[in-house]
Amino acid sequence: MTDSDPSPARVVADADVLAADLLVGGPARAALDHVREHSWVTLVASDPLLDDAVAVVETLGDADLARDWRTRIERACELVSHPAEDHPALASAYRGGAMHLLTLDDSLLSASAGAALRGRVETSPRHPRAFATLFDAASLHREVVGSEYPGPDRDPRG
Repeated sequence: MTDSDPSPARVVADADVLAADLLVGGPARAALDHVREHSWVTLVASDPLLDDAVAVVETLGDADLARDWRTRIERACELVSHPAEDHPALASAYRGGAMHLLTLDDSLLSASAGAALRGRVETSPRHPRAFATLFDAASLHREVVGSEYPGPDRDPRG
């Protein structure tokens, strides 16, 4: 049972995407900027998912950066819980009703993974580049909010 009804305005980013957003930029940052600049789009994560991202940031950056990032990301996302043995990103998407899962994991991006997920969950794994390219704020706003799109309402770096 999900904690939230599936919505195209709910997004999960796996640990590598979260770390790439912070440390590298590029497609991960472009994709997550779309999420951050709209108050009606929700980033969903679990503690295990954030733990994984912190481990990547500590490895590639340092412990202080990872600690500061964790404090900031917890305020920026909606936390959900799931069984410890579940895949952190997939379980976060399922439990959080996220229809988009941003990932760099080729095994989740494969056609066979997509087919296996379809019918079980309403989550679509996407490479951050694909999400950033295909994100249509105006049509999504009309679908989710039900009114004309006024433009971004938050600073993605704020």
